[in-house]
Amino acid sequence: MIKISTHLFLEPIKTSDDKMLHSLMKEIYPPAYSHFWTDNGDWYVNSNYSKETILKELSNEQAEYYFILFKKEVVGVFRIIWDEKLNGLSATKQVKLHRLYLHPKIHGNGIGKELLSWLEEKAKKNNYSTIWLDAMNEQPQAFQFYKKRGFKYHSHAFLPFKLLKGKVRKMSQVYKII
Repeated sequence: MIKISTHLFLEPIKTSDDKMLHSLMKEIYPPAYSHFWTDNGDWYVNSNYSKETILKELSNEQAEYYFILFKKEVVGVFRIIWDEKLNGLSATKQVKLHRLYLHPKIHGNGIGKELLSWLEEKAKKNNYSTIWLDAMNEQPQAFQFYKKRGFKYHSHAFLPFKLLKGKVRKMSQVYKII
């Protein structure tokens, strides 16, 4: 277990945690994103958090995948991928913040800020110069969160998922030089 602060910890996700991870994401994902999908996001959660997908993601040696614990309760997930390059960005040592999902009941407690600070320190310590991520354009609060922390727009892509509503398909890649 990794201690971030007095009440905040990261617990590595293990292959045996697949059911727990799927169940957690069935709670966390819909409140934020169900309105983006024609099926309320069921396909996304069931495909991205299937046992097969979880095992594949856990087998990536460049990735770290964690449960977020706040006051001893699992409240989210955090996944980073070392040496994942953002196309068109010249920085040599990059880390991608692949997932940061928090349960709505703990929003506003500064958890996202603490996790980003921890990631920045860890990246600096390992001589990485850039953190980047994909952010949904139709989630303005997320854009504001990252913008306040010094992230800048780089490029965008459109998601191809059939069940995703057309107007919400745009994802922007944002980055921060640390």
